[in-house]
Amino acid sequence: MPEYLAPGVYVEEVSYRSKSIEGVSTTTTGFVGPTRYGPVDLEPELVTSLGEFERMYGDGKPLDFKNTGPMPNFVWQAARAFFEQGGKRLYVVRNFRPRRDPADETTVLGDGFARAWLPVNLASTASSPDTIGLRARFPGAAGHMRVRITVQLGQNILGVLDGAPTLGALQHGDTVWVTDRTAAPVNGSAYTVEEYFDDERAATGVRFSNLATPTPHVLTIKPGSPPDLIPGTHRVQLVTLTITVFPDDLEALPRVWTDLPIDPRHERFGVVDSFSERFAGRPATLSLARTLPIVVKLGANRRTGLDVLNAINDLSGHRLISGLNDFNSSADARSVDLTLDGGDDGDRPMAADYAGEARADSKSKSGLKALEDIDDISIVAAPGSTYQRPGDASYDAQVAANLNLLIGHAERMKYRIAVLDASNGQTVQDVRAQRAKIDSKFAAFYYPWVRIVDSITGKEADMPPSGFVAGIFARNDIERAVFKAPANEVVSGAVGFEQTINKAQQDVLNPEGINCFRFFEGRGFRLWGARTISSDPEWKYVNLRRYFIYLEHSIDKGTQWAVFEPNGEALWANVRRTVEDFLFNEWQMGALLGEKPEKAFFVRCDRSTMNQNDLDNGRLVCKIGVAPLRPAEFVIFRIGQWTADRTI
Repeated sequence: MPEYLAPGVYVEEVSYRSKSIEGVSTTTTGFVGPTRYGPVDLEPELVTSLGEFERMYGDGKPLDFKNTGPMPNFVWQAARAFFEQGGKRLYVVRNFRPRRDPADETTVLGDGFARAWLPVNLASTASSPDTIGLRARFPGAAGHMRVRITVQLGQNILGVLDGAPTLGALQHGDTVWVTDRTAAPVNGSAYTVEEYFDDERAATGVRFSNLATPTPHVLTIKPGSPPDLIPGTHRVQLVTLTITVFPDDLEALPRVWTDLPIDPRHERFGVVDSFSERFAGRPATLSLARTLPIVVKLGANRRTGLDVLNAINDLSGHRLISGLNDFNSSADARSVDLTLDGGDDGDRPMAADYAGEARADSKSKSGLKALEDIDDISIVAAPGSTYQRPGDASYDAQVAANLNLLIGHAERMKYRIAVLDASNGQTVQDVRAQRAKIDSKFAAFYYPWVRIVDSITGKEADMPPSGFVAGIFARNDIERAVFKAPANEVVSGAVGFEQTINKAQQDVLNPEGINCFRFFEGRGFRLWGARTISSDPEWKYVNLRRYFIYLEHSIDKGTQWAVFEPNGEALWANVRRTVEDFLFNEWQMGALLGEKPEKAFFVRCDRSTMNQNDLDNGRLVCKIGVAPLRPAEFVIFRIGQWTADRTI
């Protein structure tokens, strides 16, 4: 209660209406699987188009696994299918398994990163303290790229003010190039701006330090002191770096970073902002960690801007100094190129990689565990996790484990459904055997694989159904509603299926919860099944399972305000009104069966749903019953002969 202590008028805001429940998203999807590039241990970021996917996870070129050889890029293909079918929001977790010794799986042979070093002529490039190491930020063959380092010279900042020499703005840690314009030949030197100083702290001086010269050059602005640098004779230019990264994909545009301070200790506004800090292994923000393409690591002996310039000069064949001394030099004369290579796509991920882990040394997670913290996801899939190479049964156990991992994840998270792919190359009997090993009311199983024209190879190829199905789910929910069965829907982009399923075959498959893709003359390629793999007939249909996920999740999020409220009649009535209003809207939209609201649902929250023990233990119990709509899976018309003179 507010306090009223002094006489006066008090205006207060009160609420006379019940709280509202907003329906949650049912179309947000999460994929897990290998891609050509991208983060493997960062929080997944939402992508809303195939272009965004490619900027972060690479293009659709095949993956070259060291233990199995080339394999289609199933996750890219699934993302493409998802957006083509009508999907809008997608999270992707990249799986990467470093190369292992075939004779000993515990022995890792490589980490998959493409690398290069400055200078390149050192024998011990990886461990030498004299190197500057560059590597692709993420593992993968797509990490092969070309990096151009260009030394940029600013305008001359040495001038005259009121008859005395003066310098333009400089900061502690800046690197400058000082040349004598009257010397022949021109011979300049690099200096580090060490500090601003003055003996009496009354005027400002700038000290330039050349580590090769014991006595630093000093420019004194204090009247009466002879300057070391003379305007008109000397030229002082700020030195920065421009980093240009040319991706492995020749069609992709290069990315450029300019005006990067050279000295690793350089600070701006109290924050280290040098080029090595910009491309550090752990950037300042999560956004930079996802998007910066390279990592720079300095050796122990490369700790100043002058050390960095010397390394670039060594790599350039000592032509960099000539370029800096030439006032009219081109950027090419002040540039060196490095090629990052040695990266690979690792081995094909195993079930443990799909399961993922929460690393103890950080907050990062991998695999399905990385999707656990994203509340929006309502559909999960692992495209390509059931792929079996023809004639190779070595991955059979992993396929079964991957299916069970997806099921376990969906059941544990409670508010999402797993879309399961049948393995490729399966006969009707094979797929029945595969389906018989799994059972869940939180998963749906799809067969056969979808045949498309691969935009990468230009040839027909069979792709796992999950990307198409997740997109159809999203399109169905957007155009109709989540309570409508996501079936009898056109499969956009399909040119066929791996197996042609006829009615007799589906008569066998459908009762077992195997949702089929069918071709119908004049109606095209369609998804023709909407069952879960549950043995419980109460949860037989996909739309029923997904609609209850929607209801439960919406009520969960929309009633959080009730926690720790006084547990009495007023709260119970408020909770009842809140849930009733939400369900009434659902009934008006046609989601529930019944010509009247009282026949479509009920909400009870009173002493009939709670006993004293519940109240003593802080429990509020609300019972909700709804009459959902089930799909008209079998449309039956009974026709018989009739005569005109007979009456009904």
